[in-house]
Amino acid sequence: MPSFPIAPKRPYEITQHGSTRVDDYFWLRYREDPEVLKYLTAQNDYLDEVMGHTRSLQETLFAEMKGRIKETDSTVPEKRGGYLYYTRTEAGKQYPIFCRRKDSPDNAEEILLDQNELAEGKVFCSVSAFSVSPDGKKLAYGLDVEGNEIYIIHIKDLTNGAYYPKTIENTFGSVYIRTGIEWANDSESLFYVTLDSAQRPYKLCRHQIGSDPSLDVMIFHEVDNSFYLYFHKSRDDVYILTDHHSTLTSEMRLLSADDPTGELKAISSRKDGVEYFAAYHEGHFFIATNEDAQNFKLMKASISNLDRDQWQEVLPHRADVMLEWIDTFKDYLVLYERRDGLKQIRISASDGINNVRYVDFPEEDYCFELESNPEYDTNILRFKYSSLITPFSIIDYHMDTGEWELKKEDEIPSGYDKSQFISQRIYATAADGKQIPISIAHRKDLKMDGGNPTLLHGYGAYGAVLDAEFTPNRLSLLDRGFIYAIAHIRGGSDLGRAWYDDGKVLQKKNSFTDFIACAEHLIKEGYTSKDKLAIYGVSAGGLLVNASMVMRPDLFKAVIGRVPFVDVVNSISDPSIPLTTLEYDEWGNTANKDHYDYMMSYSPYDNIRATEYPNILLIGGLNDPRVAYWEPAKFAAKLFELKTDNNLLLLKTNLHAGHAGASGRYDFLKDVAFEYAFLIDRLLAGDGHI
Repeated sequence: MPSFPIAPKRPYEITQHGSTRVDDYFWLRYREDPEVLKYLTAQNDYLDEVMGHTRSLQETLFAEMKGRIKETDSTVPEKRGGYLYYTRTEAGKQYPIFCRRKDSPDNAEEILLDQNELAEGKVFCSVSAFSVSPDGKKLAYGLDVEGNEIYIIHIKDLTNGAYYPKTIENTFGSVYIRTGIEWANDSESLFYVTLDSAQRPYKLCRHQIGSDPSLDVMIFHEVDNSFYLYFHKSRDDVYILTDHHSTLTSEMRLLSADDPTGELKAISSRKDGVEYFAAYHEGHFFIATNEDAQNFKLMKASISNLDRDQWQEVLPHRADVMLEWIDTFKDYLVLYERRDGLKQIRISASDGINNVRYVDFPEEDYCFELESNPEYDTNILRFKYSSLITPFSIIDYHMDTGEWELKKEDEIPSGYDKSQFISQRIYATAADGKQIPISIAHRKDLKMDGGNPTLLHGYGAYGAVLDAEFTPNRLSLLDRGFIYAIAHIRGGSDLGRAWYDDGKVLQKKNSFTDFIACAEHLIKEGYTSKDKLAIYGVSAGGLLVNASMVMRPDLFKAVIGRVPFVDVVNSISDPSIPLTTLEYDEWGNTANKDHYDYMMSYSPYDNIRATEYPNILLIGGLNDPRVAYWEPAKFAAKLFELKTDNNLLLLKTNLHAGHAGASGRYDFLKDVAFEYAFLIDRLLAGDGHI
């Protein structure tokens, strides 16, 4: 076996709260130091050599995954104005093609944007905030070709295909959802948000089409660096609504979309510890607030009098139901709730009181994701439904009758028989007696004799939830006898806001002990064993799995941490790092000694000790603005220094991408194939399953 690349020690003293600690690998954060890139490249070369014996397995897995996607495909069209909009893919091409056709007999396709052309000659390409003007004649979109989540806005004249000569730089966008641009109703002004030096979206600006962006008007400057500034347009196109968001406090403001030069007014001024979100409907706002209502209650306020003391209660606080979001349509109010860890859709008349119905979902454990639903005057609510074993389906739900209309079910060209698999919810008991839900899927013919390879997945932060959704890639594990499980631990909002509050700041360790309890339950009940159990987490989920591993290195056979947040104390101590100032209410502030001491007690990087650890794969992105590449790099260096075993320790750094990894769909599959090859090699080597 080749030698593991050793990072030289360069002692760096850090003094906090009167004590000094030495960080030997702090230097890895200096990306301008040529030794850093040399080290990361050496680690990638080491990984390629050590995992060389799995290349044929990786190729097999990639072929399996590719065989499960319909390479030439199209989304279900959505009606906006006089057009039907959709994206389609073509075999052999990495990226989608954005199209539309007129909603009329003359429905020839018009290609608005081919992302494959934008990506030519580039390793990474992300399109965000794809937005067509209300008159249908202009297109604005954000483009990131570095993976650093800093987008440049391009504007295209759809009447002749020409681009406006000036672009708008340093704007907010997202690799996950297409957001960040909204048009005024005149189709001549567009709104966007710029980023500060820590990549915090903080200034709302207005651009006049055809003008120089240097002349753009700043509408609002969010000066509090613990707040992020987002915005969206109301479904009826009446208002531009800003969302000023910190971990514990929020505020919204409104601007008439018919008067882009008008005044931005607060719906309700921010109040420490109070969150609210609002949706406009016919002269009123429906407002969900957690003021004196931990799981949020629903209020209503007239646009003519938004004073908080004039709000009227529509739906009171419910201890067993969390109100997560509001959608308004002309004749309907739609509430998205969570009960017993499962997402629910509550539909009523537009008053929020009459003709209440809930959507009936066909499985005990499931997931749905909303489509954009751009039409306001409609009886159709469109969402995407799946479960751990049910492929994604596009559903048009008829809000007036309750009819469930299937528009499209994802096809798996290589074949898939759902009847051969089972999904369910089981429960583990935490150290303090809490019942932790676990979503689980596996082949029906598995014997629960403790010998099944198992992948336990978790996140447990920010109130986010890992719902039981389908991915065809996972079948490559399930078909090889794996059990796949999701631990719905505290730190997420799976069982309401209290579930989140019990897993952050000075209760953060509950997330880790819950996860460990889920692992122990799977072993105790005969699903798997210590020698067959792997754990997987991304970002804050990477913190979860690595903190759990450091606490209980004897419990797991393999660990995958993708862009793992493992250098907690150093990162939270540095306000120049993107996200840090917003995160004090999530993790704590190291300026507070109690917070500092608590974080030091679980931070994976600071708690590595001389002992045996599982097989470990750490994955980072050189351009990642959320979890810097140096976190997994430092963690790998210190692990190798102290670990006493001969298990694999691998560090993989994508030198051309950021937090989300590869942007092309085939490149992404290759990354997943590598991760699965690592799991299969470590858990099934010698079993004849490879």
